[in-house]
Amino acid sequence: MLKEYVIQNWALMLVSLAFLVSLRTTSFLDKTFANRMSLLILEVLILSIVVFVEFFQENHGVVWIDRRILMTIRYSATPFIDARVLYTLIKKLRRAIFIPAILLSILCVINIFTGIISRVLEDGTVQRGPLGLLPYIVPGLYGTNLVYVLYRRSNKQPIELIPIAYFSLTLGSGVILPFLLGSVYSQIFCETISIALFTYYLFSILNLTKKDSLTGVLNRQACYADLETSAENITALVSLDMNGLKRINDTRGHAAGDDALVTLAICFVKAAKARQSVYRIGGDEFLIICQRTPESDVLQLIDRIRKNVAETEYTCAIGYSYSENGAKSITEMLKESDEMMYTEKAKYYQAAGIDRRRR
Repeated sequence: MLKEYVIQNWALMLVSLAFLVSLRTTSFLDKTFANRMSLLILEVLILSIVVFVEFFQENHGVVWIDRRILMTIRYSATPFIDARVLYTLIKKLRRAIFIPAILLSILCVINIFTGIISRVLEDGTVQRGPLGLLPYIVPGLYGTNLVYVLYRRSNKQPIELIPIAYFSLTLGSGVILPFLLGSVYSQIFCETISIALFTYYLFSILNLTKKDSLTGVLNRQACYADLETSAENITALVSLDMNGLKRINDTRGHAAGDDALVTLAICFVKAAKARQSVYRIGGDEFLIICQRTPESDVLQLIDRIRKNVAETEYTCAIGYSYSENGAKSITEMLKESDEMMYTEKAKYYQAAGIDRRRR
């Protein structure tokens, strides 16, 4: 049995080993992300053992009524793994994301005694019950949510959209292929997830040269490069600066300050649409480059940012500069945008009665 498992899962084992080594040797990775991803890989490996044992019995003509216990584990583990992928890849996601997976697991346990999802007949065949589609619907919803959130929080650039599209294809196959291949797909599910995660990880590593490690938005170097190479397409610049970061760092600690910056970055990225890229260019300074964007869309962008930030405990100052038909240089636009932002920032501190020289 062990020999057959190794033969069937050799590719999965190799990819998983390479993944674990990469996670442990890439020093600049966030430790929480690395730990969550490592645990996720181990969970996929454990699931592969459960799946192998289940289908080993079937392939060797063993009629094992208690196979339903292994089916329960498989049905429950799949949405849990999808939820873990979401929880690992997306920052500041609440643990409530696991609730659908937990509910499905409860139903799977009930299924052992009732067969509401599936039942094993005396000849060893599996018959789908009235809730038989749930083990496919729930992972499908997780996959859709993952792709949607990754897209919403991306900078809408090809280097980020390509791995998201790949993930979409991979997770989509988990919904469609079971109906085309039947139970055989369960035997390649673990490989599919593992390879998808590893591929996404490789894209992420390549993308880190352009990403700010804390917030996940594009970094200063990417900003300067895009300002230079895309100058003819840039119609607007939006400057953003967090209010009160120093006070948070001094009173609540730098971890709280980092959390505030991540929260605001998410607000900015959620507000941005196509051709609107978010960059962190300083400690609490951000810039949004808008390409071929009319001024009305820029104002709508700023309005969305204000609404998103208003839902948090933080505030920020915003300024913008618009150039119609390239009338202004990038330098002029940066100056105008910053001046508007600093004017708004000064009004905030004045209204709050805060002496910035002490804060």
